[in-house]
Amino acid sequence: MNVINKPKISMAYVSDIWCRQMHFLKKGDVEQGHTHNHDHLTLLSSGSLRVTVSEKTTDFVAPHMIFITKDKTHLLEALEDNTVAYCIHALRDKDGSGDLIDPNMIPEGTTPLNINQYAESMIAPKNN
Repeated sequence: MNVINKPKISMAYVSDIWCRQMHFLKKGDVEQGHTHNHDHLTLLSSGSLRVTVSEKTTDFVAPHMIFITKDKTHLLEALEDNTVAYCIHALRDKDGSGDLIDPNMIPEGTTPLNINQYAESMIAPKNN
C-alpha cells in the first residue's frame, strides 16, 4: 500500500493577504489536487516541484513564481527533499472590500499571525 505524505502546512494572514506555506520534507510528498475560485500565485522558494494543472504537468526549480488559474484543479509534488512553496492570494469579504485583518493588530517587526499557532493557543490548556 502506497502512503502519500503531505507537506507540513503553516498559514498566516495580514490585511487582505493570505499566505499558506507548504514544507515538503521528502521527495514525493504531495499536496493533493484542489481548486480555488480565484487566481493565485504559488511562490516556490526552495527545491523543485512538479505541478499538474488540469492534467498538464510542468516541473519548476526555485526560485520561481507559479501562476495558478482559478477553477483549475492543481496538484503539487516535491521533486526533492526540503522543498518549500507558498500559496499567496488576497482574502475577500462578501463585498470584496476592506482589510479582513487590521495590520495594526500585528506589532512591527514580528511575524504575521500564524493561524495554526493561534488556534492551538485557543484550545491548549493553560498552565497556572
